[in-house]
This record gives sequence, C-alpha cells and structure tokens, in this order.
Amino acid sequence: MKVTSVTVGLPVRDLPAAERWYRRVFEVSTPSVEPAPGVIEFVVGPIDLQLSEEPPKRSGAQVTLRLGVPDASAEYERLTGLGVILGTLEHVPGAVDYFDFTDPDGNALSMYSLNA
Repeated sequence: MKVTSVTVGLPVRDLPAAERWYRRVFEVSTPSVEPAPGVIEFVVGPIDLQLSEEPPKRSGAQVTLRLGVPDASAEYERLTGLGVILGTLEHVPGAVDYFDFTDPDGNALSMYSLNA
C-alpha cells in the first residue's frame, strides 16, 4: 500500500466557530473547501483537517490529533497568549517536548517537538 495523503476528521457542534478556532490556533491561511454539506476541509501541515458539524460523541477510547512542530515550547507560549487552555508542557530529556489540550468541542489535541 502506498498512502498518498491523510485526512483527519473531527466532529464539532458549530462549524463556523470551529473553523475560526482552528484557523487561529493552527495559523491556517489556506482556503477551505466544502466536500459535502456540513463539512469543511483545509490543509494543516501535511494533513487535510476535516471538520463536520455533528454532536461529538464520546464512547470508549478517544482519538488524539498529535501535531509535530519545530518548537513545542514556542507554540505553548503562543497558544497561552491566545487564551487557549493547555496542559503542562512536558520535557522528556533526549526525546520529546509536548503538551496536550482540547478544542472547544472536547476533541483531544497535542503538539510535540523532538529534542536531543
């Protein structure tokens, strides 16, 4: 199998509000497309992020969208400045720096950077 692209879909309650939040938090400037009614999609780094207007349902395990960034500490400071509520910035020596947070609909997100 040769994978040529990845699209991640997340449920949101209010599509326009969620699009604004994701654009601000992930600094997305590319235009969105509407592949189906109640669904928007835009590019976030190497993936396509698809938001669909539906009540987020939680049962069992929850998917976490983890995004690699050049400097997790810098992103932690930037998002704190935007008022995003974040978990603790963790530092694992010789491995990774990371932090977890959620979007306004409770979807689990995380940012990380590798360190030496």
